Amino acid sequence: MLTVAAAGAAAAGVGCVLPQQVLAKVGANEKIGVCVVGIGGRGWGSHCKEWLSDPRTEIRYLCDPDSTKEAKCDEIAKKQGGVRPKFVTDMREAFDDAAVDVVSNASSNHWHALCGVWAMQAKKHCYLEKPICHNVHEGRALVAAALKYKMCCQVGTQCRSNPSNINAVKFIHEGGIGEVKFARGLCYRRRKSIGPLGNYEVPKTVNYDIWSGPAPILPLTRPKFHYDWHWQRVYGNGDLGNQGPHQTDIARWHLGIDRFPNSVITWGGRLGYDVENKDPNFVDAGDTGNIETTVYDYGDKCIVFETYGLDTADVLGAKVGVISYGSKGYLVQSSYGYSAAFDLDGNKTQEFKGDGNHFCNFLDAVVAGDPSLLNSDALCGHLSAGLSHIGNISYYLGEKNKVSVAELKEQVKQIKSLDDNVATLDRIVEKTEAYGVDLKRTPFSIGPLLKFDPETETFPDNEDAAAMVTREYRSPFVVPKPEDV
Repeated sequence: MLTVAAAGAAAAGVGCVLPQQVLAKVGANEKIGVCVVGIGGRGWGSHCKEWLSDPRTEIRYLCDPDSTKEAKCDEIAKKQGGVRPKFVTDMREAFDDAAVDVVSNASSNHWHALCGVWAMQAKKHCYLEKPICHNVHEGRALVAAALKYKMCCQVGTQCRSNPSNINAVKFIHEGGIGEVKFARGLCYRRRKSIGPLGNYEVPKTVNYDIWSGPAPILPLTRPKFHYDWHWQRVYGNGDLGNQGPHQTDIARWHLGIDRFPNSVITWGGRLGYDVENKDPNFVDAGDTGNIETTVYDYGDKCIVFETYGLDTADVLGAKVGVISYGSKGYLVQSSYGYSAAFDLDGNKTQEFKGDGNHFCNFLDAVVAGDPSLLNSDALCGHLSAGLSHIGNISYYLGEKNKVSVAELKEQVKQIKSLDDNVATLDRIVEKTEAYGVDLKRTPFSIGPLLKFDPETETFPDNEDAAAMVTREYRSPFVVPKPEDV
């Protein structure tokens, strides 16, 4: 049974402005029971912090396969009037408890979708970190579950709740920079090596069966167990899937796109770690690309997403952000709470500022029992995460297709795009060689140009790519087909 904290005025203290339909449902002296899944940096530093700061919520469970995280329960008890959450390693125990109304997930990527499906099947609303899923199939399963069980499923693309982005999008859609058909997403974020590929011991405090969940149980090949799973494809999605869902989400929003593209192609590599370690034979434990350029063709519109994990300068003031190009100017989103518009001569014409509270928006929808109030629902998250997944599929299928810079230049000339593909390639080659990478010894690769069907959400002409829209699951950790949720 859903319960709610009393507090019109108190809620305002955490940045929430509750709509009247929400205020009408707030009951005195009641709380929304929360289970937080995944008590790492994001789960502890953001999720727990947000639920502790909102007077409507009470954290009743912490869930993590690492037993050392139970110590956080004592810290939470000190902050919520002595009420100590229960600690479990298996989330299903919490989902069986009627005291839990909301599931808040900040686990590893390969667990996001199944956690969300199980939560909604148990009639729990859920807040899922991006990417909402590990592959395209999982995203569609979450969309189906949210619709079937009529639950609120908010995706952690928090830019959707920021006034700076809301107002910038309104400005674009009202013609502020003219006609807009092309947007460039950027993740120019330094990612150092995660250490040498090898055989390492799983921490004894970790239930590795539960941690692995939907993924196969494999030997540990990275030195650092937590977080660095992001750069191993069986668990994470690289920065194309880690940061990409934020920026491709904003790019879609700027362009007014609510579907998958007609085709995708990615070129790039995992390069520079031999330079970083001063060892030409060094093999990094990561197997996702740290330099990738992905082109998404929508027919009359286009998105390009650039991942660059070595030291580099910004592009038009943005390192992690989006640049949308219009016939009368361009707009740069350079942080979660700031965007600026420029004319064609580069003169700033308008600024957009302000952070929002994405967690609060989720709770507002939960209290109202109205998923339409969500700023970033399951479908929104699925479309943005899915762009990352299909971009990675092209990269993975082509990673052995090593080509010289000259050959790559000839191939990118043929890619349908509203970008200047050659200029983008030249820029990335220049900065990569300046870092010290020998592109003759360790060249870039280019994946196949893959046609994608936005209706069926698969690759109609490539069986290998189509097989990667989903994965083989390890029983009982199976993400069901959308029709079976």
